[in-house]
Amino acid sequence: MTRTWQISTPTDAARARVAAARTAAAYGVPPRERAHLVTALSTHLRHCLTKGGTWTVTLRVPDTDVAAGTLHLTVGPAHDPRGGGQSSWRMSVVCPGGGVPPEPEAGDDAAVLAEALLGADEDTAAVLDRLAEQEKLVAFHREELHQTNQGVLALHADLDAAWRAQREAFAAERAARTEAEEARSRLRFLADASALLTTSLNHEEILRRLPGLLVPRYAERVDVWLFDHEDDRHRPTPHPAAAVLAARTGRPQYAADHPGDLPGVDDQPPSALNPARPLLCVPLLARRTPLGVLTLSPPGDRWDPDDAVMLIELARRASVALDNARRFEHNRDIAETLQRALLTDLPSTPGLRLAARYLPATHGLNIGGDWYDAFRQPDGSLITVIGDVTGHGLHAAVMMSQLRTALRAYAVDGGSPGRLLSRLHVFLHHLQPDLFATAVIARFSPDDPTVTWAAAGHPPPVLRLPDGRVHVLDAKPGAMLGIPLRQEIEDHTVRLSPGSTLALYTDGLVERRALGIDPGIDRLAAALGAFEPAELNADLDGSADRLLVPLLSDSERDDDVCLLLCHIDSAAGGEPDRIPAGADRLR
Repeated sequence: MTRTWQISTPTDAARARVAAARTAAAYGVPPRERAHLVTALSTHLRHCLTKGGTWTVTLRVPDTDVAAGTLHLTVGPAHDPRGGGQSSWRMSVVCPGGGVPPEPEAGDDAAVLAEALLGADEDTAAVLDRLAEQEKLVAFHREELHQTNQGVLALHADLDAAWRAQREAFAAERAARTEAEEARSRLRFLADASALLTTSLNHEEILRRLPGLLVPRYAERVDVWLFDHEDDRHRPTPHPAAAVLAARTGRPQYAADHPGDLPGVDDQPPSALNPARPLLCVPLLARRTPLGVLTLSPPGDRWDPDDAVMLIELARRASVALDNARRFEHNRDIAETLQRALLTDLPSTPGLRLAARYLPATHGLNIGGDWYDAFRQPDGSLITVIGDVTGHGLHAAVMMSQLRTALRAYAVDGGSPGRLLSRLHVFLHHLQPDLFATAVIARFSPDDPTVTWAAAGHPPPVLRLPDGRVHVLDAKPGAMLGIPLRQEIEDHTVRLSPGSTLALYTDGLVERRALGIDPGIDRLAAALGAFEPAELNADLDGSADRLLVPLLSDSERDDDVCLLLCHIDSAAGGEPDRIPAGADRLR
């Protein structure tokens, strides 16, 4: 169904507005959509009246028997009968149910028209009431949202504060972990460096190791000034004023153009020798005696205070290591001097030539226990002896000298090698009950082609025959000298022919910790048997040196070495050698 109105005056417009509102209401259009329709129509009609002329309002509604449909409203110029021109206004609303015929339109009576307009505005009032309710609901939700936002903001603030606190805690934990790791690294370095310095008893080696430990991690440069280490033949080396002050006061000094803020360290002006570089001068003190000064340049602009504390402690430990090394070297020099002074100038005997070698240990204070000797008895016999006192150092050297003197005193009264060793055994047991010794004595009689020997706990003599065969004379040796045991040491005799060589030695020549002593004696026998007869007869001293080469080329020795060769000249004459049965081992 279609209805049309011609609009040229405000009254026409009011009549069309009222009719449209009633029709929409009759067809069940909800109040909100109906108010929207009427308001939009009123606004457009107002514009049309402003423009002037005649306008047509067309309203198409669905049939009455249709359950639902669409209401179409069109406003256009009167000369466009279809109302579909470009200047037309259109609006459509949905009709939920079938419509009923609207009431008769308002006539020309103004009172009737006014009543109709007031009735048409009821929809607007209903919409406004609904709008008011919605505004209250919006206000309620706005307040609720505001409260929620405030809670969210407070929660965010709490979370932010907790995050900041957690971040600060993590940072503090990382800093503490880093500090602990650095402290552990310093302690580990200090322990390793101390072990490396204290394992050496050579102060020159300690001085060489010290810069390698500190450069470049803790120092750019390291200088060690030892007070008694400067060579007087050269011009004295200038030292920083801070180093001199550290030597005088015994306190560490820091020389730089800025304060060091180092614990336990005095600040001083920069050094005139190198003003651009800070210097840390640490005195080297041992038993409250200044040994020197350690001067360090930092790897960067300055030191960390904890690093400086560690360096001062390392300097203290280096001082102890240097002092121990010097004391060791001093005692070693005294012992070696004493021992060498007691070594005998070998006597010259017709038909018998002697060659001796003494070599101190290559490391350790092992000097003092080994000795050799050769002297004549009143009857013209030649006594050769080689021995080893247990222990090392000055005490062993002194005991060795006492045994040597006692043996010479006992030999004045005569006596065989076994008798002399038995008397030395009693002497040592009463003189030093906690000290022991080993020895072997060989006696060569004039005009007698024999040698008599006796051993007490000592490696057996080795005899080389002129034909190159080698025998180890190990028959029935006695026990060590000085043990709490009564013993009478036996003598053994073997005939010698010209060209024979008897080797007496200490265990340092043949014994190795990993192998024992027997393999070393075998090596000695093999090396002695490898000589040509003419070599021993022509150059016994050179033969002694050549004999030591294969025996001492394996490693460093931790014990002294003594070797005494007794060679019968080939022109001496005599019967062939005869070795007593069961008195030796053939090598």
